[in-house]
Amino acid sequence: MHDTFLEYVLDDLHAKQLDFTQCTFVLPSKRSGTFLKKHIANRLEKNIFSPEVLSIQEFIGNLSDLNQASNIDLLLQLFKVYKESQIEESDDFASFINWGQTLLQDFNEIDGYLIPATNILNYLSAIKEINHWSSSNEKSELVENYLQLWKNLETIYTSFYKSLLEQKRGYQGLIQREAVKAIQNGNCKEICQTPIVFVGFNALNAAESTIIQHYLEQGNSHIYWDIDSYFLNDSIHDAGLFIREYLYNWPYYKHGHNIEAQDNFLHNKDIRITGVPKSISQTKYVGQLLQEIGEKEDIDLTKTALVLADETLLNPMLNAVPSTIPEVNITMGMPLNKTVLYSFFVNLLELHLNVSEQGWFFKRVLEFISNPYTLTLSNKDQGDFAQRMSKDIKEGNLLYINSEKLEKYPKAKKLLSIIFPKETLTPMDWINNCLLLIERLKTIYQEEKNALELEYLYRFYALFNQLGQYLDKVDFMRELKSIKNLFKELANMETLDFIGQPLTGFQIMGMLESRNLDFETVIITCVNEGILPSGKSNNSFIPFDVKRDYGLPTYKEKDAIYVYHFYRLIQRAKNIYITYNTEPDVLEGGEKSRLITQLLTDKNLKNNITHTIATPKISIDPKPLIQIEKDGQFMEDLKAFAQNGFSPTSLTNYIRNPIDFYTRNILKINDLEEVEENIAANTFGTIIHDSLEQLYTPLIDQVLTEEHIKTLKKQVPEVVQHHFTKNLSGVNVSKGKFLLVYNVILKYLNNFLNDEFQQLKRHKIKILALEERYEEFITVPGLGFPIKLKGTLDRVDEFDGTVRIIDYKTGKVEPKNVKITDWETIIMDYDKSKAFQLLCYAYLYSKKHGVSDVKAGIVSFKHLGKGLFPFSEDKDTRIHTDTLATFESYLFRLINEICNPTVPLTEKVD
Repeated sequence: MHDTFLEYVLDDLHAKQLDFTQCTFVLPSKRSGTFLKKHIANRLEKNIFSPEVLSIQEFIGNLSDLNQASNIDLLLQLFKVYKESQIEESDDFASFINWGQTLLQDFNEIDGYLIPATNILNYLSAIKEINHWSSSNEKSELVENYLQLWKNLETIYTSFYKSLLEQKRGYQGLIQREAVKAIQNGNCKEICQTPIVFVGFNALNAAESTIIQHYLEQGNSHIYWDIDSYFLNDSIHDAGLFIREYLYNWPYYKHGHNIEAQDNFLHNKDIRITGVPKSISQTKYVGQLLQEIGEKEDIDLTKTALVLADETLLNPMLNAVPSTIPEVNITMGMPLNKTVLYSFFVNLLELHLNVSEQGWFFKRVLEFISNPYTLTLSNKDQGDFAQRMSKDIKEGNLLYINSEKLEKYPKAKKLLSIIFPKETLTPMDWINNCLLLIERLKTIYQEEKNALELEYLYRFYALFNQLGQYLDKVDFMRELKSIKNLFKELANMETLDFIGQPLTGFQIMGMLESRNLDFETVIITCVNEGILPSGKSNNSFIPFDVKRDYGLPTYKEKDAIYVYHFYRLIQRAKNIYITYNTEPDVLEGGEKSRLITQLLTDKNLKNNITHTIATPKISIDPKPLIQIEKDGQFMEDLKAFAQNGFSPTSLTNYIRNPIDFYTRNILKINDLEEVEENIAANTFGTIIHDSLEQLYTPLIDQVLTEEHIKTLKKQVPEVVQHHFTKNLSGVNVSKGKFLLVYNVILKYLNNFLNDEFQQLKRHKIKILALEERYEEFITVPGLGFPIKLKGTLDRVDEFDGTVRIIDYKTGKVEPKNVKITDWETIIMDYDKSKAFQLLCYAYLYSKKHGVSDVKAGIVSFKHLGKGLFPFSEDKDTRIHTDTLATFESYLFRLINEICNPTVPLTEKVD
């Protein structure tokens, strides 16, 4: 038994007395070639020139004289051909890029599988025609355009193919098709007379298969399959699907050659399968696992690999690798669109795509200025503009930022002119602005010697230069939105490659990077349906049955490729750790993979396998209630607060939760200001209060008449408009949701005035005061310092001779909130806070005017029809002297408790 497949190949060649230094090796990937060279070097006594080691792509590329074109070049060329075709209404580039990529993949497959393109494309066009054939002969314009694309598909394909051949460039499938033609016509640059050894292939397309068979039949070439007899001899095991097919169908095997399968899978191994909730927890779990593995004597970290089936987990995984592991080698790229720097540029782009004549929309501005890179740019020399702007937007309720508002940050003038340019941006301007920002960031990170950030910046610098070159070549990207898709596409395809020593240390890799390599210890993460195997994601215009008829791979074959890689990884390994997500959600694949179920139900593995679910240790400790002792500083602040005055709201804050009272009233920590796109409840209330005050102020000390009310009604719209602008600057009341709110407020006020109008028919009402502040010093027995009680009464009037104290509420109020049956509840139960407030107001009023027998009540704008909700105690709605005396005793009790240094503030939980 050999440790690795590549060593087995070299030993077998040696046994066949073939000098491997004289062979040409062809492997699936460059990476496995590097490892093969290492094994060859280990076996040599003397220095020699390395034998030729090629990836299959390089090998086939040498057979035709075409170069592989980059994906974006291909897309731009395809778009050009598409535009020149007979289609009347063609898409713009921004829309084209969404489906052009898929079309390119289909062309690539059709060529790689050597299918006559005219056949399959005309067949597709016919299918689409039938699907859209409708009883009416009238086809809508949309359907017409759609069908035109399918009818023209063959011409598009042919022109595209020709134009690429003229440029001596191609995509993989085209290069393969041309290489096959070259071999068949015998005008191929013959590679070499040395034996060719094909190593470790699995799923070959028709072109690769034809080329490999061509060389095998010449007699001096060899092929090695990395397959275990356990899979090859099982007629339905997906891991052997392709190789079984070659065994039965290739003439080479019918003429007496045989496949030498290995025999490692059932040897001793320890397989541990662990379900972990969510992806990020898997990285944490693997981190712990690596910690344990690193401490074991018998596990060699240089022969250990961590394979990420979900490659987006690279970043969190790197953070989870314990520092005790000396060398980590990352042999997979990180797509640029998974970096934070990418989001910085996308946020900037979104900012410009959402600009209007009013300016830049605040949400996009906040998103951009809270990006870590903007915060890096916004340092002391730039006057910390990001932090200040964020504060200004929230406090000024700015829905739009315009150039006038930007003048508040003179220190950052130059930088802000790049981020918020005055003129409309063209794609080229945007690229140049991004390059200017990269320049600034580069200076900062060079000072900090931050190598990783500089690497990110360099990759984006290259990407923007590449984008700039493309823009020079084409004339159809004049709008910013068309570059958005191109930028996204580029960032998705380009990767940040990590430079490392692939032959040393612990390896982190993707599934495809593991081809032909063997490790003693393997950890595979995210083995869930939809990730491994990836399932029915169908990026193709060719329907399943057409693919099957023409011999193109469907998702079934694509799944079998991953099944092969999975089993090949664990074939020779001794320690295998597999993790999967027990709590998949919509975005993260499905339940545990069929591959796990297959392992668990395999009788021959029963003794080698354990399956557990890792759950985080959760201990629910009863959270102790917060208790704050009243130290000297607290008492000082409290005395200052008492001197300034207790308001009914601060006292009811204490009743609700003493800690609220502490944070809001003593520490003065207010809830963070948010920009109000929708009006907040308190702003809504303020506009109604202020409008009523303005309307009624001229009528103070007058007996109201019906005429008065008629006059007031005419003033409502203008008054409300004024208070809207005062409370929400930068808000447009003439359209959108604010128009609705504006109308609701008008309705509330008109209803209020109508109600007053009806009352005047039967009652005499005289306004005494509006929004009047009352302050009284009270002496609380047992306290050594004076206490001020203060409050603002919304309205005091005289109703048929009785004084009424009225409080307006725009929120929810029920009659039970203002009724008292048990006096204890007044200082214990927050539900009674409305009653408490009314009593406070009555108490303040009687102290100032020496009047009792008043009424106090709430006007609820949500229930105007129900009139005043008066405070009442046992049916009696008047507040007499004895009511106030009872209230005073409870008020003193409450204030005593607040001011007693020995009673700590204790949290109240609902």
